[in-house]
Order: sequence, then C-alpha cells, then structure tokens
Amino acid sequence: MDESTRRELRFLKGYAIASTIVLGSLSIMAFNRAAQTAKFTEINVERINVVEPDGKLRLVISNRTRSIGPIYKEKPFGYPGGTRPGLIFFNDEGTENGGLTFNGRRGADGKYQSSVGMSFDQFDQDQVVVLQYVDNNGQRRSGLTVGDRAETNIYDIVMARDSIMKMTDTVRRTAALRELMGPKNGVPMYAERVYVGRDRSKSAIVNLSDPQGRPRLRMMVDSLGTPSLEFLDERGAVTARLPQR
Repeated sequence: MDESTRRELRFLKGYAIASTIVLGSLSIMAFNRAAQTAKFTEINVERINVVEPDGKLRLVISNRTRSIGPIYKEKPFGYPGGTRPGLIFFNDEGTENGGLTFNGRRGADGKYQSSVGMSFDQFDQDQVVVLQYVDNNGQRRSGLTVGDRAETNIYDIVMARDSIMKMTDTVRRTAALRELMGPKNGVPMYAERVYVGRDRSKSAIVNLSDPQGRPRLRMMVDSLGTPSLEFLDERGAVTARLPQR
C-alpha cells in the first residue's frame, strides 16, 4: 500500500469519526429539545404535576382517584387524597393556597347533587375568597364569599385537632375542640365578611358583616322581585329598613 492510499484511508477514517460525532451530537440535541417541548393534538391523563426545578409542587391537575390531599410546606396533612378532582394551587413554599374543584352526579333515586368552587387561601391558612355553586337537587346557592381568618397556622391547628380527637373522654374532647376552634384574642377562627350571590330562596342578595361575622347590612331582591335594604344590630335584629313596612 503506497503513501497516497494510506493518506486517503486516514482521511476517510477521520471523516467517518467526525461525521459520527456530529450526527450523534445533533441527535442528542434533537432528543433534548423534544424532551423539553412537545406538542400533542390530544392527551388522556389521570394526573399532571407542575413543579419547580427543585421539585416543589405549583399545580396539580387530576381526576378524583388521583387527586392530592392538603399539603403544608411539602408535607401531607389533614386528610388523604382521592376526594378533590380539579386543580390545586401551591405557593412558593410548597403549601396549598387554593384551587378549582368540581363534582356532580345523580343518585339511584333520581336526585342529583352538584358543586363547582374556586377558592383562594390566606397565607398558612384556609380559604378566604370563594366563588362557588352548590346545588342539592334544585336547592341551589351560588355566589362570591370573602372572609377573615385568625392569624393562626393551619398546620398547627390540624395537628392539635388530630391530637384532641384521640381523647377517650368525650366531654374533655368536646371542650378542647371548642377551645381550639374558638376566637383567638377576640378574633374568630373564621368570619364571613361579604357574600354576593343568589341564595336558596331564589333571592339576589348582598350581605356585609362585621369582623365577628355578624350580618350588619343586607341588600336584597327577593324571588318575587321585591327590593329591600336592611340594617341589623349585633344580635341580628333589623334596626332600619328601606322601604319601610
């Protein structure tokens, strides 16, 4: 084999190696690109977890069976999953802070129950803004609720509640639960402040309540179309009304 032939073989060998490297690199790049971005016309899935780079949950979309239970700083607590089909949101710390859930079914007796709700939670607490529709076979309520909650940590409250529920003395258990869920420094654990919606009596209503959750102003148009405006005292008694009766 002369020198010219050997040079040609070395060139072909180098060319083959370089081509293999380039094609391999392009294949890896294409695979990585496909892994990062994908397009589907249709997909069937039971659950999708949207996470941050560190693995913290930001959103869970699921059916009922695979739905997630409450999470506080990435730790499950309260009750297990399997009851909340829909979307559940999580804050930067991996704590649940709201969601959209829905259900509806007709029973063997022909009666139905249905509900849809979107809620937003107070930090380290439970829901304080709720847009909800609830229907019990035609007895329906739909509207927007805004509430106040005490500055208490929901995880601590649930842990304390679970501990109390282990008490065998029912009298002590009831008293302990009442104290746990009672006002903290005069502030109720929860107080509804605003309700705007349609109630079960088919009235369009706006309720404005005090910090204790007691309705103090009620604007309403009843099921017959009659409008009214009522002012109430702390005990719920009407102190003034327009139009006057």
